[in-house]
Amino acid sequence: MEMKISNCFPTQKWCGGAPFSRQVNVRFYPLPSQRLPPASGKMRQRRNFSLQNKKKQTKTINIERPPDVDLQSSDDVDSDTEKMSKQSLSSSNQEVSIEENVDTLTETKNSDEITYSSVDSNEEGQPSSVHLKDLIGMIRNAEKNIHLLNEARVHALEELQKVFGEKEDLHGKINILEMKLAETDSRLRVASQEKIHVELLEDQLEKLKNELSRSRGSEENVLHVNNSVPLPRSDSVNSLSEEFDSLSKENILLKQELQAMKSELSLVKETDERILMLEKERSVLESSLSELESKLAASQEDVSELSSLKSECKNLYEKVEHLQALLAKATKQADQALSVVQQNQELRKKIDRLEESLEEASIYKHSSEKLQQYNEQMQQKIKLLDERLQRSDEEIQSYVQLHQDSVKEFQDTLDNLKNETKKKALDEPVNEMPSEFWSRLLLMIEGWSMEKKISKDDAKLLRELVWKRDGSICDAYMSCKEKNDREILAAFLRFTSSPTRPGLHIIHIAAEMAPVAKVGGLGDVVAGLGKALQEKGHLVEIVLPKYDCMQYESIKDMKVLDVVVESYFDGRLYKNNIWTGTVEGLPVYFIEPQHPGKFFCRGQLYGEHDDFKRFSFFSRVALELLLQAEKRPDIIHCHEWQTAFVAPLYWEIYVPKGLDSARICFTCHNFEYQGTAPASELTSCGLDAYHLNKPDRMQDNSANDRINPVKGAIVFSNIVTTVSPTYAQEVRSAQGGKGLHATINSHSKKFAGILNGIDTDAWNPASDNFLKVQYSASDIDGKIQNKEALRRLLGLSSSDFRQPLVGCITRLVPQKGVHLIRHAIYRTLELGGQFVLLGSSPVPHIQREFEDIANHFQNHEHARLVLKYDEALSHLIYAASDMLIIPSIFEPCGLTQMIAMRYGSIPIARKTGGLNDSVFDVDDDSIPLQFRNGFTFVTADEQGFNNALERAFNYYMNNAETWKELVQKDMSIDFSWDSSAAQYEELYEKAVLRARAASRS
Repeated sequence: MEMKISNCFPTQKWCGGAPFSRQVNVRFYPLPSQRLPPASGKMRQRRNFSLQNKKKQTKTINIERPPDVDLQSSDDVDSDTEKMSKQSLSSSNQEVSIEENVDTLTETKNSDEITYSSVDSNEEGQPSSVHLKDLIGMIRNAEKNIHLLNEARVHALEELQKVFGEKEDLHGKINILEMKLAETDSRLRVASQEKIHVELLEDQLEKLKNELSRSRGSEENVLHVNNSVPLPRSDSVNSLSEEFDSLSKENILLKQELQAMKSELSLVKETDERILMLEKERSVLESSLSELESKLAASQEDVSELSSLKSECKNLYEKVEHLQALLAKATKQADQALSVVQQNQELRKKIDRLEESLEEASIYKHSSEKLQQYNEQMQQKIKLLDERLQRSDEEIQSYVQLHQDSVKEFQDTLDNLKNETKKKALDEPVNEMPSEFWSRLLLMIEGWSMEKKISKDDAKLLRELVWKRDGSICDAYMSCKEKNDREILAAFLRFTSSPTRPGLHIIHIAAEMAPVAKVGGLGDVVAGLGKALQEKGHLVEIVLPKYDCMQYESIKDMKVLDVVVESYFDGRLYKNNIWTGTVEGLPVYFIEPQHPGKFFCRGQLYGEHDDFKRFSFFSRVALELLLQAEKRPDIIHCHEWQTAFVAPLYWEIYVPKGLDSARICFTCHNFEYQGTAPASELTSCGLDAYHLNKPDRMQDNSANDRINPVKGAIVFSNIVTTVSPTYAQEVRSAQGGKGLHATINSHSKKFAGILNGIDTDAWNPASDNFLKVQYSASDIDGKIQNKEALRRLLGLSSSDFRQPLVGCITRLVPQKGVHLIRHAIYRTLELGGQFVLLGSSPVPHIQREFEDIANHFQNHEHARLVLKYDEALSHLIYAASDMLIIPSIFEPCGLTQMIAMRYGSIPIARKTGGLNDSVFDVDDDSIPLQFRNGFTFVTADEQGFNNALERAFNYYMNNAETWKELVQKDMSIDFSWDSSAAQYEELYEKAVLRARAASRS
């Protein structure tokens, strides 16, 4: 705590009303705030106290000056110190700020420490001259500060001596006043006695007067009585009264003097207190001065060491220069020696070559006779080879003729096969082309239609040909794909036949789609369900916002259309650019608003203050795009509260405009998020807030003045789904429905729960490139190698390959049961296992808590926490883990448990939501044996979790073969989108049939 004390030193006597003439401001860091003891009332104690203080002061005045530092320019330092002492003596009447000196000293200390460390590090090399200069400057500053402190202390002692002298004078005056006070007290006592006597005499006089008035004597007697008795009495009374008046006046004066003495005494007490404060300040100054002196002594020692180091460095410099000279000479001699060696080597090489040539010449002489004999033999052999070559040429010519004949036959058969395949292609659809090809053709046709290059009927005809995957349009495109758009358009317009309709036209309007724009499971659902429906023969299109933070590398053939879609918002029309591209083989439309609010250029998908406006704007533009493109979809499928506006906008605004062919399907992936807002904000997208803010429409069930988009989608949609059957039951209760249970129950006939699937191509251990070793259900040995790779990557112990590894991949939010995840770390270690956590938290206090746990286990050989999301690491953890925990408080669907089983990691999950629909306990006899695939618990507490975890450890440690069979069974379970897409397909078809029946009737 910082304390600032301003003390005044008296230089005049206590008269004139200005006892203080100079001030010294002192700041101490830090000093505890203590109460000053009260001054004693006894004069003897005060005198003794002052004498003791004087003795202490005289003892502390004589402080030896520290010796001067001898470093380079010692004379300059001495001259500077003398100048500073003169300046400090001449400025004794000015204000002294010790706070700056103390701060300077602390900075000097810190810089000294830095300088010392740097000097130590350079002991073997050249010392830095900058450091020496800095150190000299620091020592000078320290001496200046010491001089200033000495002057301030001497000045304070002088002022204290003056105060003590004035105090002695005041003590003398107080003694005199006390004597006078005693005298006045005695006089007052006498005066009071005399006053009592006078009062008695007056009483007697009254009695005499009464007696005289009663007597009937003569006038002489009366006069005699009146003249003889009372006259002497009256004189004495008058004298007494006069004396009494004088005494009373004197008493008043004494009282005044006493009051003045009291005021002087109070001043004396104040001076005592100030003296105590000054003494404390003096002691603090003395302690700081002693510290400075010790620091100065230490700095002097360091300077002496530096001087010795400097001399040593000079000697070293001389030695180094000498060594450099010797080295230069040695290098010259070495260069000369090398040149001589090189010359010798060249001479040796020449000598070796000459010797070799001589040897060859001698050998040639000996072998010339043998060569002649050998040539004769070779000529005979050549004649024989010529004869054989002539025979082989004849045979080869016969073989070539046979080959030519066979090639002709093969060409004829190949032409026949081509003709047959062309005929078949005209009759059957082409299914060999990838989905991206047909999506590209569809987007091309839609672009022509929106740009008004083809009529509505032609666009419909071409769209249905692509929808049918007709081979003729595929051949037409392949024959002219290298040409320009005009020639391709002319080739497409030649088709006039009317094809039959193969399936439904489904358009998803969503805020996410994996992998281009993904935050959670919504993106996986849109992409996975769309691909599954497309594979079933339906025409599927996606409409997304064009975020600035999308993964554009995952979009193929992305381009902007030469058309602008205008949409109403906030009372005016806004333009929107339309982009097209294919993602995962699906045609996607990206909407780019030309709104000044830059709704989708925020660097993130969600979490903005105006999310209600952003996504209500997007929902209206999406429907405007369908209207202006003259699309006639069978199903418009919207997801979550961000596109829940589509349902009321469709029926309230766009059906009257002619966009009336579709049925609306709404899927709520998590009823925790409902996007409520004030009812007035609904008018921005063109909806009537007064008309819709009613209990049976969009009014929030908990606030009459707020709009609930999810409730509006439930009311206005033809189909309402959520992501698992169990979660569909849970949200019908007050706890699970988050305020919407009454609305859901009132629309229960159109409400269903369909379990999500996973992308089995992206999550496939047999082809996963993120894994160290790929493996499958038939060969699970790769799990052991991936487990070893994960241990090496995270620095975990690999001493026991059978030691169970428990994984957890999750967002650390209350919904996921963070208290059970925290407990699982410690319980796993207690049971002898290893634990790996991958995930982070958007909640600050949860993130800090797990950061502390991660730091605690930073060097632990059996636990590691990675508090971020890493796609590659997540794949490796799924493959390496023996078990994976999902202790969610509530879980609408959950994909983690499905991915874990796909990779052979046994789930330990709480029975809630989609976990209850996908994980079945191995010890549950009510479940058929072939469906049991994990370990579950019901209550979200440590006891329930411990039971499941301990049973899993027991199975793993004691039943190796049973565990292996369980792993293989889990890896063989089909969690693809096929079954889920079939259920959606059934709901779509029923809704479309009901709509057609209603239109016919």
